[in-house]
Amino acid sequence: MPPVNFTLPYPSARPPIMARNIVATSQPLAVQAGIAALRDGGNAVDAALAAAIALTVVEPTGNGIGSDAFCILWDGERLHGLNASGRSPAAVVAADFSGLAEMPLRGWDSVTVPGCVSAWVEMSRRFGRLPFARLFDDAIRYARHGFAVSPIIADAWAQAPEIFAGQPEFAGFAPFLPDGRAPTAGQLFRFPEQAETLESIAESNGESFYRGELADKIVAAAASAGAKLSRADLAEHRCDWVDTISHRYGEIELHEIPPNGQGLAALIMLGIVEHHDITRYALDSADFFHLQIEAMKLALADARRYVADPAHLEFPVQRLLEADYLERRAALVDMSRAGEPGHGVPGGSDTVYLATADADGMMVSFIQSNFMGFGSGIVIPETGISLQNRAAGFSLIPHHPNRIAGGKRPFHTIIPGFAIWQGRPLMSFGVMGGPMQPQGHAQMVIRICDYGQNPQSASDAPRWQVLEHNQVALEAGIDRRVQAELTRRGHRLHLGPMDMDFAMGGAQLIYAAADGYVAGSDHRKDGMAAGF
Repeated sequence: MPPVNFTLPYPSARPPIMARNIVATSQPLAVQAGIAALRDGGNAVDAALAAAIALTVVEPTGNGIGSDAFCILWDGERLHGLNASGRSPAAVVAADFSGLAEMPLRGWDSVTVPGCVSAWVEMSRRFGRLPFARLFDDAIRYARHGFAVSPIIADAWAQAPEIFAGQPEFAGFAPFLPDGRAPTAGQLFRFPEQAETLESIAESNGESFYRGELADKIVAAAASAGAKLSRADLAEHRCDWVDTISHRYGEIELHEIPPNGQGLAALIMLGIVEHHDITRYALDSADFFHLQIEAMKLALADARRYVADPAHLEFPVQRLLEADYLERRAALVDMSRAGEPGHGVPGGSDTVYLATADADGMMVSFIQSNFMGFGSGIVIPETGISLQNRAAGFSLIPHHPNRIAGGKRPFHTIIPGFAIWQGRPLMSFGVMGGPMQPQGHAQMVIRICDYGQNPQSASDAPRWQVLEHNQVALEAGIDRRVQAELTRRGHRLHLGPMDMDFAMGGAQLIYAAADGYVAGSDHRKDGMAAGF
């Protein structure tokens, strides 16, 4: 394996973690749930699922039982991708949204069939060692008996009352706001009904959620609101094992889930950067940032134009990764000034992420999300099931491949990442945070693979993010002289008030070293990496 540089050049109280079994995610109690699964004889998949299920309880601001999920895992011999995103209700038609410029962000019109429960079931069935019900133990205990809310999650939770104030369809959200207020850091939060829901899922192997008592409650809530989500929509849901898409960058291959995820953007971005040999430029210099920003603008323009449900793509996305196309896109990068590119034509937000690895060589990259904090804002009464708002990712533009239609998967922001080196697993990693995710993936790969930084240092480093209208957000820690030079080149820098701890995402990384693993966990989140 490539050697690990243990230098820590950025302000951080976190060293990289080294062990033969590791769990890294954004909430410490979920990390411990994963570690407990490993110690009970489970593998990296069991650890990932125990952590993911616990996260629905202890980090409800980023995910819930009504989330979607994606996974890339190395089973010890080969790579597997899983798309557990849900589809829109079959009865939905574009005319339902006539007169709107964009899809609704909240309410039943923003809901697609939740997919994460199907991911838990399918991953456990195919790769897990522990009984499925065992994976729920920690989550059920925290839901029933309570857990102390961690500080950064409490900050996000505090925004909910204002977001959902005065909207009667969100009345079911009340259990998340005891006494009408968000719990504060250190406050014990209990949700016994959520424990009962998790027990039902565990005992029925997920059947109750899609075809049983929980499905009945979801459909009843939809019907009472006049929504189109039906019992058949839930019963017919399936998650899909998929081949990853990849691009060779230097000595590594970066693998992503294919559309409807946006991982394609990270691959395009790296394919453009490699035509400019970024290692010519000093780490954290103006040229270092400028090249990445310009390449990402081009990549995002393509992703926004072409990413859609895989059944509705205009052409195979591999055409966007062909050498001649990437070379033409790379030629558009001007190192002297900022550009405002559109998409090419080839010749042909809030989220949780976790990574796990075990001593037998299995590695998991898993992401689960409600989208936009508490998602749609709809909580099914007496269940604790908060529903995602992934339909907000659809387009209303006529003839766009991502245009809303019945039974269709929307453009998805959540993406797990995985790197391969010489045919062997190198890194399971992700950077949660809406449109930051492909940008974060590319930044981690460049820092680790081109500049030799360890996973914790790569996570600690100040980040940038391309925003709408080609603005660029820069995180604190980027030299003021570098900021001035980027401004001189025409970048519209966003340096004003912005919740950077959330906007710049949260990285979790596990790197396979010669004698175990090296992990990093983002200081922008409450979580940690731990192992044994």
